[in-house]
Amino acid sequence: MMLIGTFRHFLVYGGRLVLVPVIGACVVGYFAYHAIQGDRGLIALGHVQNQIDQAKAVLAQVRGERERLENETSLLRPDHLDGDMLDERARAVLNYSHPDDLVLMYKANPDGSAASADRAAPALLPNKK
Repeated sequence: MMLIGTFRHFLVYGGRLVLVPVIGACVVGYFAYHAIQGDRGLIALGHVQNQIDQAKAVLAQVRGERERLENETSLLRPDHLDGDMLDERARAVLNYSHPDDLVLMYKANPDGSAASADRAAPALLPNKK
């Protein structure tokens, strides 16, 4: 009988001594797993950092394009109009050329793209006689 009482005492009190650390370890493991793998964990942080880097690269590209366009539009303002820029834009929009201009046409590739990457449109060169 003494052996059964001792065994019961071990299960009740000894179980608590083992069960509390096991539950604590499970809780710590749960939070550690989600700190790494969760929606806001370390792996997700790496993905967000990559997206931020890509967005910064796009932002820099767009800012450069904006500065270029602002420069071109500043040349067309009435207070200081650049004649060459006005002539270039008028010819491009109206699809006209001067009678003395030499127009170089490029064959298009079968896929519809220009033959040369740096020359997407026909070039207008003055015809010097």
